[in-house]
Amino acid sequence: MHRMTGTWLSSLLDHEARVRLCLFLFIFAGMAIWELVLPRRPQRLGRWRRWPHNFLISILDAVVVRVVAPAGAVGFAYYASAHHLGVLPRLQLPLWCAIPVAVLLLDLVIYFQHRLFHAVPILWRLHRMHHSDVELDVSSGARFHPLEILLSLAIKCIAIALLGASPIAVLLFEILLNATAMFNHSNVRIAGGLEPWLRCILVTPDLHRVHHSVIPAETDSNFGFNLPWWDRLMGTYRDQPAQGHCGMTLGLDIFRESAEARVDKLLTQPFRDPKPSQQ
Repeated sequence: MHRMTGTWLSSLLDHEARVRLCLFLFIFAGMAIWELVLPRRPQRLGRWRRWPHNFLISILDAVVVRVVAPAGAVGFAYYASAHHLGVLPRLQLPLWCAIPVAVLLLDLVIYFQHRLFHAVPILWRLHRMHHSDVELDVSSGARFHPLEILLSLAIKCIAIALLGASPIAVLLFEILLNATAMFNHSNVRIAGGLEPWLRCILVTPDLHRVHHSVIPAETDSNFGFNLPWWDRLMGTYRDQPAQGHCGMTLGLDIFRESAEARVDKLLTQPFRDPKPSQQ
């Protein structure tokens, strides 16, 4: 069994780029169809006004990462492993334990990173491009400024070095992070009886939507991407938006003009401070 598991994991690592791309396309298509069939909220600014620009940003992010750090976080995990960096290898945990522990700790790092990007003004300028989307759907989960993506990669690499997370743990974490980002940004309706139970183990779209509220107190809550436990433990959990999910306003006051959805405007948002829209 151990040999079979090792073979499967090695195969997964050998085909990392193909596996991640296939999973991205599969999950994106599934969430997009779900949004069409069972939307949670009506959208005033439709997909065709936002999606091309959100996709261009996502493609630009991928290109920038490939140019600056071709091996990515998984490649750095190989480097860390080869140089015996980090705490986890010294604990000599069995594989079935070491992988989930590493994934769990990396998720905690991302929670604190997210809070940091809200708390530090210069970092918020980068991150607010993600929050300026006046609608929230599956495409929003891939809308991050390229500079934020690079900073996030650097933070993950530091965490990998300190933890000594294995390449397979990092790959599984990256797949999980991308999948849950698409899921919890989606404009999908989940059965009312299921959603409260689901959010006990996973950040749901209703839970994360609160974080994209225009109300600052709601924006500064629900920082988790994968697991909702960190928000509960750290006191940043907010159950529901004050104005309800269909009545709440998404986005930021200063970037509400429809032109702000264009890719050129998105890239320059960290360097601009327009006045709040009167619309």
